[in-house]
Amino acid sequence: MTTWIEALAGLSARGEPAVLVTVLRADGSTPRGAGTKMVISAAGAQGTIGGGHLELEATRAAREMLAASAVGEPPPPFSRDFGLGPSLGQCCGGAVTLLFEAILPPRWNVALFGAGHVGRALTRLLGDLPCRVDWFDSRPGEFPGDLPANVRAVVTDDPEGEVRDLPPGCDLVIFTHSHDLDQAIVAAALRRRDLGYLGLIGSRTKRARFEARLRERGFSDADLSRLVCPIGLPGVGGKEPAEIAISVAAQLLQLRPG
Repeated sequence: MTTWIEALAGLSARGEPAVLVTVLRADGSTPRGAGTKMVISAAGAQGTIGGGHLELEATRAAREMLAASAVGEPPPPFSRDFGLGPSLGQCCGGAVTLLFEAILPPRWNVALFGAGHVGRALTRLLGDLPCRVDWFDSRPGEFPGDLPANVRAVVTDDPEGEVRDLPPGCDLVIFTHSHDLDQAIVAAALRRRDLGYLGLIGSRTKRARFEARLRERGFSDADLSRLVCPIGLPGVGGKEPAEIAISVAAQLLQLRPG
């Protein structure tokens, strides 16, 4: 049986928002006691606070909360009293107070392309930050076994396709093992106008070469101005993977949503 903690963890891993409903108070005859929880998402629910019209009304309130959070600031937690009598279509005769809490995935999304030394160092830093990380590489053996909870490792032979599926506003950092692959990912990212930071590891010489090739493919100066290369805050760190990662993480923090 899936616990409410497992349900929330699964929804978070998929980037789906949810509402945690808790029985705060239970007086008299009630189907479930205080402390009972259920998780309600747009597509389903895990657990139960007693079924019947009580659960129907709780689900309606939770989904109204989810709809409000999708178009503005997350609603604050709130509580609501329910009498379990004829007005609710139940015959228990008791009363409960329910607490509604929106549990939303991070709005800051980061996509990393490349599982080399810098990728591993940056992932460790992002693992402690309020973001969701999708980490792509074609080599399954390059990913470490102990990923942070907010990091999803994706083995793929189609990085361009992965770029097309990234959420709007997502930040990209590219440091694969191949310059040709780097260029393909950059081109795919430049075709989208709704992404955030687009960082490519490399020198100014690498940037100049990429710009020349991308212009041949029809990209304009305005398109290329979106590319950050070299990456990282100027004057921060050196050439060690951890130093590069710190510099890039700092740059991402400067530009993160909100």
